[in-house]
Amino acid sequence: MSKDGNTIVKGTEGNKVLLNEAPSSVLSDIKSLIKFVVLMLNVLPVLTGFLLALHYSNQELSAYWMTLLFTIVGSTLIMAGALIINNWYEVDLDRKMKRTIMRPTVTGSISMKTILIMGITSTLVGFIILSFTTLESVLYAFIGWFTYVVLYTFWSKRKYTLNTIIGSVSGAVTPLIGWGAVESSFHIVPIMLFIILFIWQVPHTFSIAMRRFDDYKAAGVPMLPVVGGFEMTKRQTVIYIAGLLPTPFFLSSLGIGFVIVASIMNVIWLGFAIAGFWMKDDIKWANIIFKSSLVYLSFLFLIMIFLSI
Repeated sequence: MSKDGNTIVKGTEGNKVLLNEAPSSVLSDIKSLIKFVVLMLNVLPVLTGFLLALHYSNQELSAYWMTLLFTIVGSTLIMAGALIINNWYEVDLDRKMKRTIMRPTVTGSISMKTILIMGITSTLVGFIILSFTTLESVLYAFIGWFTYVVLYTFWSKRKYTLNTIIGSVSGAVTPLIGWGAVESSFHIVPIMLFIILFIWQVPHTFSIAMRRFDDYKAAGVPMLPVVGGFEMTKRQTVIYIAGLLPTPFFLSSLGIGFVIVASIMNVIWLGFAIAGFWMKDDIKWANIIFKSSLVYLSFLFLIMIFLSI
């Protein structure tokens, strides 16, 4: 303990980080473990997929209230379980990064054994609840969980810059979970939602990696900005966002208004990305891409929900 009353936590390379001795609340610890904002961003597409499936199959929401409840609660617990296991496994990385130094895995406010049990329990209970919907929905949830926990967390994140692409699959299946709880996802709309989310996550993650460049470099995580530099990351960001330009036209069944609004949003986001080639402050540009990505995704899926009800 330091003289000023703070607790000293040493990283694996001996670097010292001062932590406040004041105990964190149980609620804040849980929110940190489940990465609350990330979790909510993943629940939104599940809900969107579910409501759109009802819309396209001419089913009434009143007849599917219990199915909706099982779908949302089950998928949320499965995703929370995956995020908790991710935190449990990456404790050595989190000790080296400023933005994660207050997670309960690092501070020790919750034991590692308890955290692992929480992650496994949340996952299993989630699958049990989701099993009251359809096998197809459970299958998509398993694909997402397996991709995030095994292929991303356990295997690729520490080894390859492609970890971003691999991790994108887990987030992209979320609307399929919702749609599959109602009817087969062999339909152009859920397939396009998967593609949109898959593409969106790449520039979104690139912007985070640029904003947290020092953290990822210190932890030795091979994110693209760390391995390939900011200029390469900017070029890749433009390419991926440009890949979103055709997507609204495959969703024309949602109406010409949706196609126009979604297309305008794509062009604006692409404009922000291209502007990065002339901006000298790379972190400022990364912040713009990050914030605009959140607005883009939230607004796009909320429009879809509005059109489906």
